[in-house]
Amino acid sequence: MTANSPADILVELEDAVATCPLDRCARILSGIVQLLSSSRDRPQELLAKVTDGVLLRLAERVETTALLQLSAALAELKVAPLETVRRLASHNDPDVACPVLLKSQSLSTADLKAIAASSGERQRCAIAGRARIEPPVIEALIKRGGRTVYVALIGNTGARFSDAAYVALVEKCLTDDELTKALALRPDTPDTVTRKLLSASPAPKAGTGPKATVSPQAAAATPIAPKLPCPAAYASARPEIVALSRVGKLNDSTVNRFAIRGETANLFTALSVLSGTPIEIVEHVMTDDDCEGLVMACRASRLNWQTTLAILCNRSGTRLSFAEREHAQHIFETLLLSTSQWTVRWGEIAANAKTNDRPHRGARNGG
Repeated sequence: MTANSPADILVELEDAVATCPLDRCARILSGIVQLLSSSRDRPQELLAKVTDGVLLRLAERVETTALLQLSAALAELKVAPLETVRRLASHNDPDVACPVLLKSQSLSTADLKAIAASSGERQRCAIAGRARIEPPVIEALIKRGGRTVYVALIGNTGARFSDAAYVALVEKCLTDDELTKALALRPDTPDTVTRKLLSASPAPKAGTGPKATVSPQAAAATPIAPKLPCPAAYASARPEIVALSRVGKLNDSTVNRFAIRGETANLFTALSVLSGTPIEIVEHVMTDDDCEGLVMACRASRLNWQTTLAILCNRSGTRLSFAEREHAQHIFETLLLSTSQWTVRWGEIAANAKTNDRPHRGARNGG
């Protein structure tokens, strides 16, 4: 009796799959997946190649529920049947495609780029959430994606942005404050990109917040480091800041916008109103080389960490180092609200501010 070759056996198996009942196809598919999942790396690679064609035939005959289970299982494998994974990744049903798009290590950069260019928004969001994304894939996502895709990409620390990707994202940020904030606060965003974002940030819409009239030329030339506002600027900003506070709109989003845009009179006044401290103290902590006082002021104002980080990043011309950021976050997370409020209003920070700023404030008010 002549032994059949492995290729002949596979052909016979595929032919058998083509005619077997649907419920049996589902059982066979489940059994193959269990076999793949329980094998070690080297046998798994061999099994993935051997079973790929059979899985493709089975995938054509089973119901969507079985495909969902298949996609979820193959997404977790270090080595998976490549053609089957590609078929699942290109499936019209996002529920089938997204698990492998998000996690499968078998998909190449070329696979992901092609799918990003032709799939729907949910599939693109899944790709944008991968643990690691290469620049060509990111560029394809930015070109074809929508706002949710941009947010996912910016928030993904495993995404490697090219210069072209940054240029495209800055263009998308021109009319979107939240995207501007997210990209500006991303740890690896280059300083040149951050400055472009801040200078190109859109002006506030009429009636939505404190007024500030700045020409495009002045905005582009304004340094990131804030200058102390004059008394007239505070007087102009305070009524609207107080009004925002009374209606509950002096919140993280509003303060964050002040920080990103460099609206110092609005920002300083907001911190003063929220924390219940005089402007002199706010000026002191904003210009102090040590960030601890400013972190306390933000904590006393009930601001969240992201808003606090935005204020820290935009109060000086240099970006926070990783160590400085970690130190500031540690202070923020370990400080009690009551301790922060007392220290900022009545403690050492207040005393130092009054001592250090009295001559300065007198000279400024007099001149």
